[in-house]
Amino acid sequence: MKQTIKIGVTLAGLLFGTQALAHGHHDHGKPLTEVEQKAAEGIFDLKEVKDRSLTDWEGIWESVNGYLLSGDLDPVFKQKAEKQSGKTFAEIKEYYRKGYATDVTMIGIENGVMEFHVGEKVSTCQYRYSGHKVLTYASGKQGVRYLFECQQANTGAPKYVQFSDHIIAPRKSAHFHIFMGNQSQEALLEEMDNWPTYYPYQLTKQQVVDEMLHH
Repeated sequence: MKQTIKIGVTLAGLLFGTQALAHGHHDHGKPLTEVEQKAAEGIFDLKEVKDRSLTDWEGIWESVNGYLLSGDLDPVFKQKAEKQSGKTFAEIKEYYRKGYATDVTMIGIENGVMEFHVGEKVSTCQYRYSGHKVLTYASGKQGVRYLFECQQANTGAPKYVQFSDHIIAPRKSAHFHIFMGNQSQEALLEEMDNWPTYYPYQLTKQQVVDEMLHH
């Protein structure tokens, strides 16, 4: 049973509007092009990277950290262990335990505003796009982070956020990893071990597991 959440006025309409996804149906939108599929695998040319607006992440999103802690994601980690030689189930689960760790259980995004839910506490801020950065990982693969900055002081919301969702040009996100902090964008770009991950709130637990197993 999903937790009851309190959604601010700016986001209330999202639960019932066109952004909402009904249980039992998850629309990825138009199929990925060959370039988009390669980008999702971390292979792309710099000229293919485009700016994106916060509208690509509009919606209500739920952290998958709770599913990891409850053991519901164990089938996903077992599948990864079978595919990756030299990595045990325990090692893979520990890697994702560090990666998914967060106390932000829900994030809502609408009209440039982001809401962060930590228990009963909600913090909100208007964010402005600050460009993107292309990172090259130890594996040789690449990724793009999209940077945003809070425009108000003392809101309790992170001053800096970065999105990474395996997409490198304008397109609605199906899930994302987010990096959050108050020091600087540069400091966040150094973070490689903790990448809280969010899927649409409207998806059931089983749908999230199926997404991870098959995409």
